[in-house]
Amino acid sequence: MTNRTGADIIGRMLADAGATRAFGVPGGEVLALIEGLDRAGVNFTLVRHENAGGFFAEGHWHVTGDLPVLVATLGPGVANAVNVVANAMQDRVPLIFLTGCVDAAEAERYTHQVFDHQALLRPVVKASFRAVGGAVGAVMEKAITIARSGQPGPVHIDIPISVAEGESEEPPSRALSFTPPSVPHHPDLERIRKALAGSVRPLMIAGVDAVNDGAGLAVAGFCRRHRIPLITSYKGKGLMDEADPLCLGGAGLSPRADKILMPLIAEADMILLAGYDPIEMRAGWRDPWGDDTRVIEIAPVPRTHGMHRADEMLIGDVGMTLEALHHDAPSRWPSEQPARAREALTQAFAEPEGWGPHQVFRTLRESMPPETVVTADSGAHRILASQIWTCPEPRLMLQSSALCTMACALPLAAGASLGRPGAPSLAILGDGGLEMGAGDLATLRDLGLPVILAVLVDGSLSLIEMKQRAGQRPNLGVDFKGKTDYPALAQAFGGHGVWIDDAASLAIEAGKALERDCFTLLAIRIGSCAYDGAF
Repeated sequence: MTNRTGADIIGRMLADAGATRAFGVPGGEVLALIEGLDRAGVNFTLVRHENAGGFFAEGHWHVTGDLPVLVATLGPGVANAVNVVANAMQDRVPLIFLTGCVDAAEAERYTHQVFDHQALLRPVVKASFRAVGGAVGAVMEKAITIARSGQPGPVHIDIPISVAEGESEEPPSRALSFTPPSVPHHPDLERIRKALAGSVRPLMIAGVDAVNDGAGLAVAGFCRRHRIPLITSYKGKGLMDEADPLCLGGAGLSPRADKILMPLIAEADMILLAGYDPIEMRAGWRDPWGDDTRVIEIAPVPRTHGMHRADEMLIGDVGMTLEALHHDAPSRWPSEQPARAREALTQAFAEPEGWGPHQVFRTLRESMPPETVVTADSGAHRILASQIWTCPEPRLMLQSSALCTMACALPLAAGASLGRPGAPSLAILGDGGLEMGAGDLATLRDLGLPVILAVLVDGSLSLIEMKQRAGQRPNLGVDFKGKTDYPALAQAFGGHGVWIDDAASLAIEAGKALERDCFTLLAIRIGSCAYDGAF
């Protein structure tokens, strides 16, 4: 039998672990690698920037569950990807990051584009490996296992050219084995159940770890059975259908929402944290409950963030642990305070008079099917959209929730569209975010992805401009001098573009966009200072 190359081993192990696509920009040092991926059935998809490639991979993973893979060549390719790798670390994405590199002996005598990839990446990955001949399979087994275990996160593998191209006599790689999720071995589960049963004003807060554990049904069922109101992080939107009276929606970045939710948290006598990771939350969420409130936390790994205390820590699968905590509940929240908080949230984000971002997001929500995957770029629009847009299921609103990086919405929506053909994908972004990553409009064209881009045009980095004014600082470096013709830009890249100035036009054009087989750019003019007082 012909010996396999190192690239063949890498491709086969990734395919066996559930990878179907790899995204990136090729260079000479990864040509053998992408051939090995292709031979194993892992399709290499060209993007216009490595940073976008990582978000393509994440969006695809959210809708398919397939292991996300990013490929970059040495030097500038690796450096370009650092942002999205850091995002995967903070947003708990099991990204496999494959990079090409020169052989060790070559690096001692040749310096062009050569630097220590591992030293650069170690602060923003769960682990970094260098593949070596004779142990490629062992390295890949470690990398895939670490990426998926506990809280998922990125793992980097540097692959020398000779290892990728060289034949290997390694035996066939072992099947990867993972420890199945479990209920915590806690000696006092019965005592915790009794404490829950005695609670009159319990409240659940759930987040990204519940999403990654696939615990949506368990979270929603537990809250309904025991009449417990639910707050989620932005990444946790949809763990319970947000139309449910018990669901208080997403939180974390809006001071207006916090003014309503914090008194409710202070009133609670029991807080149940279900896969809640405060890495998504603003500083006001440090220690949000009082000393008299009992706090039970369910998490996949021990918490070391220091953002809040917990009285009981249950390390295990979120859904299975909730099943083990079912109890007989008393009458709860006799004050009806959660219902009043839900109504107050509705009123707090109600549409003001006139055209603006509130009308934009409500019109889009009414125009798009319930199963739409919506993505939100970082900026003022993301905070308001996350409060207004309702999700019936998890993973239907994707964003950079922890790192809060710009230029993520377009590739996240594109990856989701690629992974779920026929289902609508909508990206909400500002003019700054679009211009930062406009090159991948060409990728939408080449892949034939009918993504809808709702671009809110106000000629400014609005969130930063608002912070300047709030601090009585001068207006510096936040306003755009020129006026880009966004519909013309869309047409130049092979899509359809149109200016939008009112809700009626937006509803009509969103409906037309759903029927197109190319991408649509809705350039929505909202005027300056449109977000003042919005969130």
